[in-house]
Amino acid sequence: TCSGRRTGSVRFAVVTLFPELFEGQAGAGVFSRALRAGVLELAFFNPRDYADDARRNTDDRPFGGGAGMVMSYAPLTRAVQAARSAFPGARTVLLSPQGQVFQQARAVTTAASEEALILVCGRYEGLDQRFVDQWIDQEWSIGDYVLSGGELAALVVMDAIARHLPGTLGNSQSKLDESHLDGTLDYPQYTRPEIVDNLQVPQVLLEGDHGRIAQFRRREALKKTFDTRPDLLTRRLLSATDRALLTTSWQAQDAQRADQREKQRG
Repeated sequence: TCSGRRTGSVRFAVVTLFPELFEGQAGAGVFSRALRAGVLELAFFNPRDYADDARRNTDDRPFGGGAGMVMSYAPLTRAVQAARSAFPGARTVLLSPQGQVFQQARAVTTAASEEALILVCGRYEGLDQRFVDQWIDQEWSIGDYVLSGGELAALVVMDAIARHLPGTLGNSQSKLDESHLDGTLDYPQYTRPEIVDNLQVPQVLLEGDHGRIAQFRRREALKKTFDTRPDLLTRRLLSATDRALLTTSWQAQDAQRADQREKQRG
């Protein structure tokens, strides 16, 4: 039910044929903590409950032929109407590989500004386009691949948003240090023991100089981003400090390669 929004909370209505797929997520980790804290509300609307035939059919063969089945207009529409009645003013989002890519910035802004979201999980070969045209406000994608249904994508979206609700993370600093928050990947992490299988933790992390540690982590984050996701850096303007850190990293890498070549010759 919708009894008004609690500050810093988000309510999710999920339109899905398989609500049982969400049970594990709801019972563990950050997502479970958000539910217990009351900053996240979760309700399900199964299109089968809104089918108008004895067999509770929610799909039919596609006009024009083709493989597979298509989810029907009427059951989906009634499920969304019920969700909108329970969650007034909520935007309706379809999880779809055709949608806009769901990124970290969207997770942060959604947690801060949205009162409620209706997440529609498709199945089979897709949904009747008339339903999409009539009832969907936005389409979100979690990546350029196809899943068996939108449920996994909905879980990813909700978990990403839940992390930015108050009281869900054990350490509030965690969400400030996360990958993608400022357009870079995360820096490498290490824990005890200091040496394992002859592999040593970087010395700078053991010295207690927080300024040098911050510089090391920033340099490593930039290097990792450049090596594996350079496209992320093209979307932002690097500061003079970041450019200097990247240059230092490249010079160190070149020196290490030269040293390795010299050892091989020897």
